[in-house]
Amino acid sequence: MSTSRAVAALCAALGAGLALPALAQDATQARSLAATCFTCHGTDGRSVGGVPPSLAGQSKAYLVQAMKDFQSGKRPATVMHQQAKGYTDAQLDAIAGYFTGIKPGSGVAAPAAGN
Repeated sequence: MSTSRAVAALCAALGAGLALPALAQDATQARSLAATCFTCHGTDGRSVGGVPPSLAGQSKAYLVQAMKDFQSGKRPATVMHQQAKGYTDAQLDAIAGYFTGIKPGSGVAAPAAGN
């Protein structure tokens, strides 16, 4: 391998190593933002019984558009319009990306209190 190729390979490897903590931080931040949805939509966006709808595995474009529709009032809701207005476009993108990466499935109901 030539010296310039070796230097390029080393730079690429170092750059990738520096990017990994940033990606992990972004994933943690996205999960933290998405956690606000867990109360109604279930842990990791898997609702119990489908009401409200599960978010896990939905397309990113669909989720972002739905949130923008809630923000604008185009899509009627009881509380989602208030929730959606609290996020920037970048935050909505991160939340949608998080749920897109979650495997869809049914949520599990929490055990009853006192059991």
